[in-house]
Amino acid sequence: MSNYDFDLFVIGAGSGGVRAARIAAGHGAKVGICEEYRYGGTCVIRGCVPKKLLVYASHFAEDFEDAAGYGWRVGSVEFSWPDLIEAKDREIARLEQVYIDVLERRGVQHFRERGVFLDSHRVQVGDRTLSAEKILVATGGHPWMPSIPGCEHAITSNEAFDLEELPPRIAIVGGGYVACEFAGIFNGLGAETVLVYRGDALLRGFDEDVRRVVTAEMAKKGVELRLECDIAAIEKTGDGLKLTTSKGKHFKVDQVMYATGRVPNVRDMGLEEAGAELTPHGSIVVDEWSRTSQPHIFAVGDVTQRLNLTPVAIHEAHAFADTQFGGMERPVDHEWVPSAVFSQPPVAAVGLPEDKARLHYGDLEIYRSEFRPLKHTLSGRDEITMMKLIVAKANRRVVALHIVGLDAPEIIQGFAVAVKSGLSKEQFDATIGIHPTAAEELVTMRHATRVEGPKDED
Repeated sequence: MSNYDFDLFVIGAGSGGVRAARIAAGHGAKVGICEEYRYGGTCVIRGCVPKKLLVYASHFAEDFEDAAGYGWRVGSVEFSWPDLIEAKDREIARLEQVYIDVLERRGVQHFRERGVFLDSHRVQVGDRTLSAEKILVATGGHPWMPSIPGCEHAITSNEAFDLEELPPRIAIVGGGYVACEFAGIFNGLGAETVLVYRGDALLRGFDEDVRRVVTAEMAKKGVELRLECDIAAIEKTGDGLKLTTSKGKHFKVDQVMYATGRVPNVRDMGLEEAGAELTPHGSIVVDEWSRTSQPHIFAVGDVTQRLNLTPVAIHEAHAFADTQFGGMERPVDHEWVPSAVFSQPPVAAVGLPEDKARLHYGDLEIYRSEFRPLKHTLSGRDEITMMKLIVAKANRRVVALHIVGLDAPEIIQGFAVAVKSGLSKEQFDATIGIHPTAAEELVTMRHATRVEGPKDED
């Protein structure tokens, strides 16, 4: 008979926490879970899912325009932000209930309250003190904002999903995937959108060809890009917000949204009392088994800052539960994880960007194609698709794919299996493409555009 209330207690009921609780309970463990906000976490409540719904909504303006090239005559149209948000809220509420139902079907006891460590085996949950043999932290992260004069007037992606009305003019600060996605959303829905970013091209960390194409295409779509620039101050005025840039320039908008990174949710959780080691940046230190410096405390997802993607958190959580409660040893594998940015146009990738691939694999063959997709031959839209395939010259293995353009995330999912499986360029070449599709380009590029070796780093 256990001396603890639970075999496993999970703090945080996002995608990772719920998956771990569900799988562990399925293996026969007695499981409890707590969540201080809403079940579903960032992805379901104010991240991936609502963002993708807004991305869909923002595409219709271009779809109506493109229809004319195909013989359709679309009459006058109007958009209602409150109607969109109401529909989004209904779907999010439905999904949250699905998460709760899944836990209840597995017999997981759940608490809608904050969990704080008292020591390495005990957690304070509301007015209860609960004990567990093993504890999993899956509290995710939250948006970070710089401390500048007037920053209290700005919002983050959290608040953007619940604005009462669409701002006529908005400035988005940042150049990562959240900034690019929301710039596309607001621009597509009709807001005058300015993207302010301190770098010289968007999506730092992605392949340089991806960055070049996305930066150019977003500008063509009407997003005003202020690169190599930052916001120094925000001032509330009678007719909006006055922004002062790092270059001493001024401009006015109705809303400012910061998308300048995320930090782990670890503050005031009692992790120090529990003995779990943190990095200087506040993430929880874990090994390949998601184990912290305390042998019976574990952590998965964004709170560990390993690879901040929802499917990765789910994978880590499932592997943890199988290992600890299912009798299966499943270390976490973070190699060859595909990713997507639902910008406009969208981005998808698997494998390293070219500069890092060159350092890792040595001599490379680069295959790249840029073309107008078939859809836009009749729509007349000036939009480019870019596909890039990177091959390690030594063994002919395809080590990376990078795509910008229509359906890029859908295309990359299947090709990620091939890349992770180690297929060669010859095996790609031997695969017959489906015509006419954009994806066929990845199996029909026969001649390398460049062959390069490692370059000295300063």
